[in-house]
Amino acid sequence: MVNSVGGSLQNRCFLGTGSIGGIHLPDFNDKYVFSRKKSGISDKEYRKQIMEQAYMDFEKGTFQNKSEGFNRLMKSYTSEVSPDRKGIITSGLKAVSRNRQNVLKPIDFVATLLEGKVKYQKLPSGNSEYIEFYDKNGEMVATYSNNGWTMYTTNAEAARQTEMCTIYNEAWGNAKRGIPMAGGESSGNVDDLQGGFDAKA
Repeated sequence: MVNSVGGSLQNRCFLGTGSIGGIHLPDFNDKYVFSRKKSGISDKEYRKQIMEQAYMDFEKGTFQNKSEGFNRLMKSYTSEVSPDRKGIITSGLKAVSRNRQNVLKPIDFVATLLEGKVKYQKLPSGNSEYIEFYDKNGEMVATYSNNGWTMYTTNAEAARQTEMCTIYNEAWGNAKRGIPMAGGESSGNVDDLQGGFDAKA
């Protein structure tokens, strides 16, 4: 997976993104914030684009998430199978702001959303809040705490990211070996691949 540790992406604060109930929304345009978006591009066309990107990145001496083209392609490719994170988070925050009470005692509640559910907890200190967002499959997709967001990769997203990295790494390895891309397909075997995935952020 790209830029992830144990299935979650780092906790980050997003400013200037608008807010609901005093909580800043994540930047849904951020390269590491995936939300469902169907592009109409076929998997065959994506495969060709991924391979072309790998060849271009090899020429430029970049690899995986060091390449803006790779990051844009990863966002588009992954978003095809992503849950509607934007919808889950915005409807979840609206539910939280409706149910939040300005009392000192800790409160907990769970709200069912159209696309999943939200769990809210006000911590005993009264100042901090912890919110979990789940998709309709029950997979956690994001958390909010200490004014920061953490995005969690779903199983479908992780599989899609691994698939893209496999295609990309094979093509990058072929480019390195000087094997030309023939008609959108590179001739090479994924088992020849040395190295594996670049999991460094």
